[in-house]
Amino acid sequence: MTGVTNGHLREITRRTALGALGAGIIGATVASWPRLSGTDIPGRGDNSLSIAIMGTAADAAARQRAIDAFTRLHPELRVKVQAIQAVDWKDFFTKILTMVAAGTPPDVVYVATEGAQLFAEKLAHPLDEYIRRDATDMKEFFDDVHPSLVEAFMYKGSLYQLPMDWNAANMYYNTAAFAQAGLERPADDWTHLDFRNSLAAMRKARTSDFTPYYWTNRLFGGVVPWLYANDTSFLKETRSAGGEWLWDGFYANDPSRGLRSGGYQWLEPNADDDRVFESFDYLRGLVKDGLGVRPEEGGGSSLVGLFASNRIGTTPAGGYWVQGLHEAGMGANDFDVQFFPRWKTQRHQFGTAGYAIMKTAKDKDAAWEWVKFSSSREAMELIFPNPITTPARRSMVNEQLYAGKGPAHWKVFYDTLDRFPTTGPIPAPPQQAAVETALMKNVSLAVSGDERQLKQALASMQRDLELALRRQS
Repeated sequence: MTGVTNGHLREITRRTALGALGAGIIGATVASWPRLSGTDIPGRGDNSLSIAIMGTAADAAARQRAIDAFTRLHPELRVKVQAIQAVDWKDFFTKILTMVAAGTPPDVVYVATEGAQLFAEKLAHPLDEYIRRDATDMKEFFDDVHPSLVEAFMYKGSLYQLPMDWNAANMYYNTAAFAQAGLERPADDWTHLDFRNSLAAMRKARTSDFTPYYWTNRLFGGVVPWLYANDTSFLKETRSAGGEWLWDGFYANDPSRGLRSGGYQWLEPNADDDRVFESFDYLRGLVKDGLGVRPEEGGGSSLVGLFASNRIGTTPAGGYWVQGLHEAGMGANDFDVQFFPRWKTQRHQFGTAGYAIMKTAKDKDAAWEWVKFSSSREAMELIFPNPITTPARRSMVNEQLYAGKGPAHWKVFYDTLDRFPTTGPIPAPPQQAAVETALMKNVSLAVSGDERQLKQALASMQRDLELALRRQS
């Protein structure tokens, strides 16, 4: 996705947006990933608390305000932030591993869902002891954050990160394109068939230079939301035991308490499931009938510009898209958002992010104070002055955040969790990098030919996933 700066579109995908939020604590935004100026970590021989993010420095004033707020609370602690240049989260995590191998690891790393289990398995220190110790202070945070986001950072019964921000794969639609096709706002419980009919109506109204459905080939917002809606996934999803200390301590009265676990696990491939075939076949039909693009055409570098120029009817995205659309010139009523269409379920997909304390941190108590401060309302209001994401705190997803920018139905963002509490995170085991490669390798082939080619692509995906899951994370 893209935002506009000085008249030029610049790419902000969901992943880079989450990286920007890691940088947001120091007031950064994301462009082409140069390094932060003036605050790089020297590596060795420095007692400062070192924070690694994927991002760049752009707003010194906001950066200093956030650091000053932390320093007022902890004048004895010095914080240094390093932004690491990376193409995506996979590249970022690889560079963190290189720093660890070189003996210069950061103390705290901002990690998205894609790397949460990699860090929990190999690199991160659990937060359990600190949360138990500071339970009175942390109660306000958990009261304001949906348990689905917290559970995404549970791994084998322990919690490794606190969610700072998140985004679900909701469905954005261009209101002008809908109106031109004679379509009204979709119902909250619209189905995948209703969605297809809407695409067909837009195609009939706009026969050229228009894409009714634009989607990308990646873990977030690609095929996975359709798999979740069809009550399946390309990996078999199970849950770990444990976590009662957290759920009974902070979410005992939550209506979804019985759904919670010690964390997600994805241990086996599931590409040979009949519902996976059914989901891919649905998308294959959209491509075949000219209702949707082939996903390899769906890169994020020009998406906001295309959408803002009324050349795209619908696309899955989260709250991170709002600011970019506003900067691209769309008015508050020029676009809107709705829940992802229902199939066998209306379970959504989401990604989240937060800080992880490294096992190698020089001072884990100091690192916890940073994580704890970052989860406070004061800090998060400094991080999220604009709708560049969906804040993890429910109370911050409010009319003020979207005023003058839209969408009209911004409540859809957090209602996704409140109304569909089984909504789940991106399927990202410790071998996420290999798993995503196996998925992406086969998606385009699966939706670009006939039924025989689809079956061959899914068989290939099954084999590739088996190999990916055998790899050491």
